[in-house]
Amino acid sequence: MKIVVLNGSPDSRRFELDCYLAELEGLLETRGHVVKSFELRAMNIGHCTGCWGCWVKTPGECVIRDDSQKVCRAAINSDLLLFASPVIMGFTSAVLKKISDRLLPLLHPYFEIDRGEIHHRKRYERYPAVGLLLERATDTDEEDLELIRDIYARMALDFKSELKFTGLTGNPAEEAADALDRL
Repeated sequence: MKIVVLNGSPDSRRFELDCYLAELEGLLETRGHVVKSFELRAMNIGHCTGCWGCWVKTPGECVIRDDSQKVCRAAINSDLLLFASPVIMGFTSAVLKKISDRLLPLLHPYFEIDRGEIHHRKRYERYPAVGLLLERATDTDEEDLELIRDIYARMALDFKSELKFTGLTGNPAEEAADALDRL
């Protein structure tokens, strides 16, 4: 399976998530998966400006030329897109939210009814499954985790996919690798 990992850890001085992801990626590679990881904090990725240029001026590509194009290309060509982040103030990090917004060009600007709801039409034939790996903060509660899961499940629905994995870094990386193997 081709797995793209989006490391949303915003602070290089807090390396727990980085270490966990390195261990997980190593386990996945020894099991035959192809893993491409993006350390988002080290990349030049601007905020979505809401200009709709990705739909009208350069269909399928953001008009802001930065590292988001690399991430979008890798994401759409993967089998699993794994969003990883510490929980900060009850949600994922700002760097992970920023790239989540910048994935919008992968969808079509037109809408359709899907499962009784209005969603974007597919731009591509196939979209990756979505995974979520969270590092709890000391004040993270179940309601925070449920909210984050719900939002990423909705994002997966827009990508004509599913949230297939949710894990916590408090559990051994081996358990996460086992769960990802079963996808």
